[in-house]
Amino acid sequence: MGNHDTKEYSPQVDVAHYTKQSYRGKDRWLSYWYQLALVRQTAPSSVLEIGLGEGVVTDRLCKEGMAVTTCDIDARLHPDVVGSITALPFPDHSFDTVLAVEVLEHIRFEDTSQALGEIRRVARRYAVIGLPHAGYTFALEFKLPLLPRIQRLFKIPFFWKEHLFNGEHYWELGKKGYPVRRFLRVAERAGLTLVKKQKFSDDPAHRYFLFSV
Repeated sequence: MGNHDTKEYSPQVDVAHYTKQSYRGKDRWLSYWYQLALVRQTAPSSVLEIGLGEGVVTDRLCKEGMAVTTCDIDARLHPDVVGSITALPFPDHSFDTVLAVEVLEHIRFEDTSQALGEIRRVARRYAVIGLPHAGYTFALEFKLPLLPRIQRLFKIPFFWKEHLFNGEHYWELGKKGYPVRRFLRVAERAGLTLVKKQKFSDDPAHRYFLFSV
């Protein structure tokens, strides 16, 4: 089992946060789309979703025949297991794939290494992680008949901008002190091997990572 001597984190938003129309915007649904696509690529039988939100991704994965366990620190969301990403209450190698999207930014960056180590510990094969990625975005997308859609995205991170804790996010990729390469170094030290990192022109605010364990 994980090390439970870590600092406790508390829920940062009310349950109603996940049912607001502002939360359920187009970007949110695009994020769900890309999360599902990455999990499907790992062909798992069992999935752990950390931070279930309103449960859209879990519901879809279950309907596709995957055994999904949800874990969240907020008991009001009715996860299968109440627990913290820094001390996951599961035995080693419990799940084929671990999914944690828009979760790590809700803990202090100095605790990220332990959280990634916990993900590595409970995963048998893969981890799918998504994070907010701040910056100016320039996108080009075009589609020709009978050919796949082509997307090109260029991003200038806010590398000069300090991130101020807003009650939810302790840090964000792209801001001063948090380049993607720093996060990847922490992930590597935690025992995760990068398979791919992805960004999309229609979901420019997020960055997605697929790791093997």
